[in-house]
Parts: sequence; C-alpha cells; structure tokens
Amino acid sequence: MAAYWLFKSEPDVFSYDDLARKGSEGWDGVRNYMARNFMRAMQVGDEAIFYHSQATPPGVAGVCKVIKTAEPDMSQFDPSSKYYDPRSKPSDPRWDLVTVAPVTKLNFVSLEALRTLPELRDCRLLAKGNRLSVMPLTEDEFNAIVDFSARGRPRG
Repeated sequence: MAAYWLFKSEPDVFSYDDLARKGSEGWDGVRNYMARNFMRAMQVGDEAIFYHSQATPPGVAGVCKVIKTAEPDMSQFDPSSKYYDPRSKPSDPRWDLVTVAPVTKLNFVSLEALRTLPELRDCRLLAKGNRLSVMPLTEDEFNAIVDFSARGRPRG
C-alpha cells in the first residue's frame, strides 16, 4: 500500500524545477533522526509533496515519487561536505537518503492557502514549531493539497 510524504527544500538550494531538470535525485543532507526514520520507512512508488521552504512565500511546488529506497547518504563521510558527520562510520552509517523523481509540477499553493484546508487541520506541516524536512502525510492530506492546486480554492 502506497504511503504519502512531504519533502521540504529551500528553492534557492534545490527546487522542484531542479528535480525536473535532473530527472531524479538522492534526498541527501537530512540530519534529523525522525526525518531519517521516515525515509527508512519509504517504499518505491510512494508519492510526496515537494514543498519550498524558506521562500517568500513558502508553499507547495510539485509532486515527486520515491524511486529508490533508503541507502546510506555518502555525504556523511565526506569531510568537505557541509553534511559531514565525523561520528558516522561506514560500517554503521547514521544517515540515509532516498532517491526521488518528479511526477508533476503543481500550481503553487502557499502555506497561507494550505492553512485554509480543513483536511490539513491535523497535518504536521501546519503544527507550530515543526521544523522537520521530511514528514508523513495522510492520503486525504495529500489529495487535498493536489486537488487545491488544481482548483485554486478549497471545496465548499
């Protein structure tokens, strides 16, 4: 059974358009244990909302899918990488990545607009203080975001 996720990326670092240009990319640099564990739970075919964070305004940019399950994020072993972790060992890596590919670019949906969707009232994305870059979505949350993007307004 497919699961649904949300990935946050700063668009000036890596945007949905960058993913579309590349065709696929390893979602590297995650250094939060909860987010890492979510990636470890992902399966090939799972779909995700690609969310632009630290943008003006922040919001939803597209849909991507998992095309390769979790494997060690090699940037943790590279001293020249900003994601280097000197405590992580190749024999017992701490950090993983999944590989994602673009599915469809969405009409942009701002965070402010997402807050109007009743289906998202319990969504982790809208929770105060949530800083996770990878998080699960319910099927209803995922569909509400995609539907809103297509319609540009909430149901009702």
